[in-house]
Amino acid sequence: MEQEKDNFWLYIGGVILLAVVVVFAMRGARDDLEAGVKNQQAQAESKAEVEKQIERQHAK
Repeated sequence: MEQEKDNFWLYIGGVILLAVVVVFAMRGARDDLEAGVKNQQAQAESKAEVEKQIERQHAK
């Protein structure tokens, strides 16, 4: 019986630790996804600006 009580707290600690790891992993994945989206938006804006400059050069 005493050994079961000791294991109970080990299980509870393991579940809490697992939950913390999952939360941080999800936050990291979300942050990486947001950074990727921002990077794609910046690239699209840069490409549009370059195309405008090329059109201005050809118009001259």
